[in-house]
Amino acid sequence: MLTKEESAAIISKFGANEADTGNSKVQVALLTERIKQLTAHCKQFPKDTGAARGLLKVIGQRRKLLKYLQRKDLELYRQLIKDLGLRK
Repeated sequence: MLTKEESAAIISKFGANEADTGNSKVQVALLTERIKQLTAHCKQFPKDTGAARGLLKVIGQRRKLLKYLQRKDLELYRQLIKDLGLRK
């Protein structure tokens, strides 16, 4: 789980202000951090199928938000992908 400090840091980096949690950029960044944590957990505990299912669910949520951003603002999408290091 993300701590309040980690969430606040991500929100301040990608959002317009500290209260800008609904922004798609912020949501994608928060989901990306959650995916990193769940991936590490699943590597450490390979038999935890509940965590693996949760990981797939979070990945699907991020994918939907990225598709939305790609449709609405292609330049913002490309910049976010670059900032988060999602594609190589």
